[in-house]
Amino acid sequence: MSQSAARAYMTIGEVIGLLSAEFPDITVSKIRFLEAEGLIEPERTPSGYRKFAPADAERLRFILAAQRDHYLPLRVIKEHLDAADRGLEPPPLAGRRRAPRGLVATDSTADENAEVRLTRRQLVDAAGIDPDALTDLEEFGLVRRNGGHYDQDALAIARAAAALRSFGFEARHLRAVKAAADREVGLIEAAVAPAMRQRSPGARDRAAETAREIAALSLKLHAALVSTGLREGLDP
Repeated sequence: MSQSAARAYMTIGEVIGLLSAEFPDITVSKIRFLEAEGLIEPERTPSGYRKFAPADAERLRFILAAQRDHYLPLRVIKEHLDAADRGLEPPPLAGRRRAPRGLVATDSTADENAEVRLTRRQLVDAAGIDPDALTDLEEFGLVRRNGGHYDQDALAIARAAAALRSFGFEARHLRAVKAAADREVGLIEAAVAPAMRQRSPGARDRAAETAREIAALSLKLHAALVSTGLREGLDP
């Protein structure tokens, strides 16, 4: 291959850099998942690394936009792409539509205050996670159904776990994170317990607000402690 032809290809990291401004949630794990589902087929170098042609990047952009703008499941997007690959006229994608009643869109542009109720298939698609990896997260208690569906917290956890998976972290490695979170929840619940027992009007609302404030401060402290530990451990 000539040097000019080689430069026409991109690494997976370069593809993420190209698309991340438009699709902030794109990750190595999500691209691998889309490849495993048969929606993209990047070429491979002799050593096994993926290499993406400009057409691959555009195909990926189409897939991500179809998910975000039309709320389409991967099955429908794949059918559209397969028709185009065979030289057929693919069916037009529906215009942007509202999600079904009681179910919000599964992309990052959805209203954070809206109720999220996802099926397992929708959660897998939205988080860009392998179904087996989701099963592992459930077995280790990191992701749970709420009333038969998955909520916004489950989506956030699955997305974070999918991103961490690209760095080699499996569900079993995240048990320590879950245990630490459970201990933190216990501390916060103990701190607001006296307020929860009050009978005055609005006491429970005030306790809930206090719990959220403590949680936000705890997250800042946790981030600072991790940052300090890494600096001390990694800096020369």
